Amino acid sequence: MQLGTFGPPSPVLPSRRHGRLTFGHFCTNTLVVRGAEFIRKLQKIGRAHGLAVRVVASRGKGSHATLYLGTAFTTIKDRKKEIGPGLLKAMLKDLGLTEGDLK
Repeated sequence: MQLGTFGPPSPVLPSRRHGRLTFGHFCTNTLVVRGAEFIRKLQKIGRAHGLAVRVVASRGKGSHATLYLGTAFTTIKDRKKEIGPGLLKAMLKDLGLTEGDLK
């Protein structure tokens, strides 16, 4: 054992071994979006698929609102702030969409 090393050597990833390292290997591809931008993108998706998109501010407390995409709905936290990756994924799941649908 050499001085300064702790534990077993780290494994080499197969993609690194062959020199084909892509962006998603060490840095996740998360989408950062604000509430207002999220609504605009959903309106575009709604128009493309013939679905009604409504934002009902009265169905939420404070800055929260309910967003309907056809018959599916989710709660929008705040239109001016960024939506975190976990919350964005949950909102898209509520609406039956994926992150790829927003891009």
